[in-house]
Amino acid sequence: MANGPDIFGFDAFSPKEIAERVESIGVAKARLPLLSMLMLGVLAGAFIGLGALYYVLITSDPALGFAASRVLGGVAFSMGLILVIVAGAELFTGNNLLAMAWADGKISTLELLRNWIIVCLANFVGAAGLALMVYLSRHPEMNNGLVAAQYIKIAAAKGAMPFWEAFFKGVLCNVLVCMAVWMALAGRSVIDKAVAIIFPISAFVAAGFEHSIANMYIFPLAMMLEALQGVATITWAAFFGNLIPVILGNLVGGSLLVGLVYHVIYRRGAKAG
Repeated sequence: MANGPDIFGFDAFSPKEIAERVESIGVAKARLPLLSMLMLGVLAGAFIGLGALYYVLITSDPALGFAASRVLGGVAFSMGLILVIVAGAELFTGNNLLAMAWADGKISTLELLRNWIIVCLANFVGAAGLALMVYLSRHPEMNNGLVAAQYIKIAAAKGAMPFWEAFFKGVLCNVLVCMAVWMALAGRSVIDKAVAIIFPISAFVAAGFEHSIANMYIFPLAMMLEALQGVATITWAAFFGNLIPVILGNLVGGSLLVGLVYHVIYRRGAKAG
């Protein structure tokens, strides 16, 4: 080979090339028109909600053992990020990788925060909107109401979680989510991307880590289901008590422990070089 062997030994983008792609894509994402950003954010919220729907359906079956239900549910949840990456959408947790473009001075702090805030809010609209449609479809009545009971059980456990537990579970979650996005960018085909996504995403779900956008689907639906039963143990206060530390944890995990670490490894001083 005239240019020497590829030290990584596979037909995919190398980590250094992925870093360049993440940075250039980050610039494009930060400068999307407002309407496009909003609509793509709504789609991503709904896509992650669909992954959560699939997860809850599987874990609501008491016949499955603990590990089997968690792993199978995690693989099912992976559909959400596959939809985001392959179909195209703007997801707050994945967009934490924009920190790479910011660290290299390619986008401003204002552009970074604009993307994160708008996309996060749009994700909430998409996730909560899907929750309303699922509620109206009476899907949670499946399996003699065990699906509805599982939503309420999951939301109650999340709402009772201490701040720092939720924070660190958010950190660990988004390390794996952003690694899934990172590795998907190495792929040259849809199959490459799907395989790269499934293992880190199923791992974070099976381990019980916290994803802010998935919670934006689970909490509203659980509250609607409780209202149907005439009770209200899951509240908006519990929702935001979970969401705030999880969002902060997701930010640290994705932007600092993945985005900025890879910036230091592959992009720091790139312009000088």
